[in-house]
This record gives sequence, C-alpha cells and structure tokens, in this order.
Amino acid sequence: MIQNNLIALLITFAVALAWLRLNDFAAHRGWISSHLSRKIIHMGTGPLFVLCWPLFTGSPYSRYLAALVPLAITLQFILVGIGVVRDPAAVQAMTRSGDRREILRGPLYYGIVFVALTTLYWYDSPTGMVGLMLMCGGDGLADILGRRFGRTPLPWSPRKTWIGSFGMFLGGWSFALGIVLAFILFNIFPGQSVDYLLPITLIALAATLVESLPLHDIDNITVPLVAVLIGPVFW
Repeated sequence: MIQNNLIALLITFAVALAWLRLNDFAAHRGWISSHLSRKIIHMGTGPLFVLCWPLFTGSPYSRYLAALVPLAITLQFILVGIGVVRDPAAVQAMTRSGDRREILRGPLYYGIVFVALTTLYWYDSPTGMVGLMLMCGGDGLADILGRRFGRTPLPWSPRKTWIGSFGMFLGGWSFALGIVLAFILFNIFPGQSVDYLLPITLIALAATLVESLPLHDIDNITVPLVAVLIGPVFW
C-alpha cells in the first residue's frame, strides 16, 4: 500500500493508459487486427486496474479516487464516439467496423460497469471484482474462441457456439479466481482460495448461461449483473 492516494491514482492512470495506448498503437500499425486488439483491451484493462487497488490507502474515499480512472477513460470513449475528439487509433482498436459510434455501445458499457462496481463494492466483498473479471476474462475469451474455433452453434442462440460458451466459463472462472487469490495473498480477503472455489464456479456457470442468450451488445451489463445478484448469497 502506498501511503498517498494521489501517487496511487497517478500510477493507476499510467498503467491503464499505457495498456490502452499500447494496443491502440499495435492495431493502428497493423501488427494485430482491430478485433484482437479490442479483445486484448477488454481482457487486460480490468485485471490491471483491479490489481492497482491495494496501492490506495484505507480511506473511505479511496474507492471514489480509484473510480476516476475508468470514469476518465469512459468520458474519453464518449467524446470519441460522438466525434468531439478525433482518435483514429482508438477507433480502430476498439470497434469491429471502424465506425466511431460503435464505442458508444460495448466499450461505453464496459467503462460504466467498472465505475459502478468499483464504487459499490471495492474491498467490501469479492462480488464486485468477480463481476468485473467475468466481464473481462469470460466475455473476452468467449468471443476469441467462438470466432476462431466455433463450429457448432447453440440451439437457443445461433450466433453463439459451444466453444464460445466454454471460453466464457473458462475465462471468467480463471480470471475471477486469480484476482480473488491475489487479494487473499494481499491479506485483504480472509480464508484460502478453496473457500471461494465453489461460489466462483457457480457464479461463472450462471454467467455463462446468461452470456449464451441471444442478446446483442449488452453482455458487458448482463454478465457482471449475474455476480451482483448471486454474489451476496455467498459473501
């Protein structure tokens, strides 16, 4: 823990911005596809942000200071999406079609959920960070595996595949368990990782089922909502 919230805030901003700009640059130069860049940003930004939380002090205001990071990035998304700020690298990295207005859907929801769950849950329970990790790891890996290897569609959702749903479960479960384990090692959460194994597994299964539904562009809302609804049963 750094005994200065301003320094912690600056470090968190620097980490998040460096990750975003690195992927923007790689996509803009053509080193990786815009689709892959979008998913790498989706999967990596959240864990890096949450792992910065222990840098903040135990002040009751720390959660709000930390939330300024996704809030600032979300405001940037809005400005780029509505055309006030011109950022071709960000558009290429975060959209499927190259249309800047696409940022006002999935990426915007992603940022709003991060602000909400950071301020609502923080260290109070694992619920918030489990919801965030399901969104990052689960939804991200589902899309990557589904597009690359998906051959057999789900009977109730033809645009989604069995391998995509497997990726959703695997990514969400492993990211959530990994983050909780880190916070156990930081002496923030009590107990051992085995104590969290069953709750995280059940929540990840429920989130996988919800993600498999034929809903479009709102997975960044529905997936973490599963953790919000089920998490209090366990924590």
